[in-house]
Amino acid sequence: MAERRVPLRKCLGCGEMKDKRLLLRVVHNKEGETFVDPVGKAAGRGAYVCGCTACFDTARKSRRFERAFSERIPDGVYETLRERIAEIENAGK
Repeated sequence: MAERRVPLRKCLGCGEMKDKRLLLRVVHNKEGETFVDPVGKAAGRGAYVCGCTACFDTARKSRRFERAFSERIPDGVYETLRERIAEIENAGK
């Protein structure tokens, strides 16, 4: 039986290809809304970042989310992402 292919996505922070399920997804949909997608299945263009603070800070500082969506990202999205990353890092301790 053939092995099932694992979907890979590139982290905007470190640039590494990782398993899609290990990354956090930010979505920009047709209505112009940008939000964090906890399930990873919302319709729209997605951008991914690792669950570590260093990758998030790199992506935010270099405006990689803005480049991925060609639009300014609301501060609320960054705050939600930071909270989710803090939860992930605290769960790992």
